[in-house]
Amino acid sequence: QVQLVESGGGSVQAGGSLRLQCAASGNAFNLLALGWFRQAPGKQRELVARQTTGGTADYADSVKGRFTISRDNAKMTGYLQMDSLKPEDAGVYYCMMENPRTGVASWGQGTQVTVSS
Repeated sequence: QVQLVESGGGSVQAGGSLRLQCAASGNAFNLLALGWFRQAPGKQRELVARQTTGGTADYADSVKGRFTISRDNAKMTGYLQMDSLKPEDAGVYYCMMENPRTGVASWGQGTQVTVSS
């Protein structure tokens, strides 16, 4: 299991960009799938983007073409590049890493993203 720490959140105007980072410590980072979720006030946590250990990525329809998920196994860090941000992208963003064989998942503490119109 890994410990995860997100960073990179902040406040931006609509149309701006942010790059979230998810730094991991622990074992077998390269064997874990990566996911980014977000939770807006009063709403359920939703999947934003995910990437398999092989590098295949998919995105929520609402962020396709604007967000990019990536990882650097050597640095044990996952990323979420967010461009053309909209007010509806605001929320707390969480990274998650999951062992696809066991289903065991680790979560970060979250980082706040605020987008003003």
